[in-house]
Amino acid sequence: MAEGRVNEGRASVSEPEEKILTRHPEGKKGVRISRQKYDVIRAAIVDSMRGKGQIPLQAVRDNVEADLEGRFEGSVSWYFTTVKLDLEARGEIERVPGKRPQHIRLV
Repeated sequence: MAEGRVNEGRASVSEPEEKILTRHPEGKKGVRISRQKYDVIRAAIVDSMRGKGQIPLQAVRDNVEADLEGRFEGSVSWYFTTVKLDLEARGEIERVPGKRPQHIRLV
């Protein structure tokens, strides 16, 4: 039986958490993660890159981890990598060819 919760005096049925199936730029199998967590990490990545052209991947990771410290349940590093690969596969960000260490930019 579905667990109910009271909202403004009315009982409602809890909805299952929405999930997203991520993509991988090399065509590998993606993973199914929470849509809410995906959106939080995606916003943090895009915000940290906006207006900066190409930026070292580690700088983006550091910015996202600092931004979400204490406010995100789960491994920010793991979700960062998963969402970053998905954004590459969707053509929203890209790796800068020939740059070591890796640099990325918004498309």
